[in-house]
Amino acid sequence: MDMRDLELALLVRAQGSIAGAARVLDVDPSSVSRSLAALEAELGVRLFHRTTRKLSTTEEGAAYLQRVAPLMEEMRAAAQAAVGARQEPAGTLRLTASVAFACQKIVPVLAAFSERYPEISVEVISSDTNLDLVEQGIDLAVRLAPAPKGDWVSSKLMDTRYHLVASSAYLERAGGLATPVDLRDHDCLRYALPGIGDVWRFRAGSEAFEVNVTGRHKFSNALALLEAARQGLGVALLADWLVAQDLATGQLVELCPQYQGTVSNFETAAWVLYPNRRYLPRKTRVMIDFLRDSLAR
Repeated sequence: MDMRDLELALLVRAQGSIAGAARVLDVDPSSVSRSLAALEAELGVRLFHRTTRKLSTTEEGAAYLQRVAPLMEEMRAAAQAAVGARQEPAGTLRLTASVAFACQKIVPVLAAFSERYPEISVEVISSDTNLDLVEQGIDLAVRLAPAPKGDWVSSKLMDTRYHLVASSAYLERAGGLATPVDLRDHDCLRYALPGIGDVWRFRAGSEAFEVNVTGRHKFSNALALLEAARQGLGVALLADWLVAQDLATGQLVELCPQYQGTVSNFETAAWVLYPNRRYLPRKTRVMIDFLRDSLAR
């Protein structure tokens, strides 16, 4: 039995279509169909129901592939471990993160990563949309969220705390804040992103409350929102990793530092995600370890 045909069948199941598997492999869909047909003929079992619009596993196919998948993972792990034992991590690593996090935290450490692992090429896909890792062939994602859910392996890279900030020019014009409740009287710079509304949450000790904020400007990108705060357009609630330098230089002023704030969830952190599989390629493992070490400093 050709192991490549088994790998192909598993890829078709993961992608949910023959066309999807063909795109990943950059081959003609007809060649994928022929390989599947050859495997089914050899097994004497139909693995997939096929229509012009939909593909799904048969009952026999689902049971067979469920048993085969871990065996194939073991074979891949054994083969790559044998290769990895005598070779440096190598290949192209595709990594996605939000535009702001990629610019502020990932790109600045890439030179050190490249020096340590010269055989790894990194493709950084900056997007404020949560891309599908399997569909787009992405090895690793950094997500800013509460503990992620779904069919991914996740590990926390770093905690995140949000700070209320504004420029001195804005505060001279509009006045300061005694507590976050005073935000109701200020121009607030808000996110124009799905799932993030116009309610900011705060807590200090046992006290917790919400503030409905308003303002003239919204932004779909955290870097644009940061620049708007620098330009004195209003008050912003931004992550510590994004505003640390501006607070240190005095370009921005922190407001109500005794309160912890969030635009979504207090448990938000930076998480690294990768497809749920027992074997992790060395190029991915070394990147995770490198980011964790670099971001902890």
